[in-house]
Amino acid sequence: MRMILPPLRQRRSVDRSLRAFFETYASADFRRAIRVVCGFYNLKAPVIEWYEYLDWGKGAGRTYENGRIHLVHPENWKKGRKYNTARQWIHTVHHEIGHYLFWADAERKADLFAAAMMQRLGRPPGLRARPAVPAPTRLRLTGTRRSVGRRRNAT
Repeated sequence: MRMILPPLRQRRSVDRSLRAFFETYASADFRRAIRVVCGFYNLKAPVIEWYEYLDWGKGAGRTYENGRIHLVHPENWKKGRKYNTARQWIHTVHHEIGHYLFWADAERKADLFAAAMMQRLGRPPGLRARPAVPAPTRLRLTGTRRSVGRRRNAT
């Protein structure tokens, strides 16, 4: 599916604003980011409510049919999660905005929108590259029981 996205310059400014909000909690940064995205699509900005947690800590955001979005505030995101990076929080914000923009077939389109908004932004300063991990070797199950795996050369 081909999706119309804001230009790279606007996406980078949105990313900078969301990253600044994640660090400083200045609501003007968050509103600026949402205004840029919604302005590109010619929509009014959604009503966003902040929570300490959603779904007993399992969810990070929720979008409702009336356009209201519930998000976990970055301050609480940093505290109670195993994976609590700014990048993951920003991805969650993009995902929920994707629900707001593309309500029909919402889950698939929101995932595509979030991935596309994060694409080609470059690595933020101070973030190290991941070490190269060798590809796992292939396993072929042999024998009569499927639970028994022996290493064999894959053919």
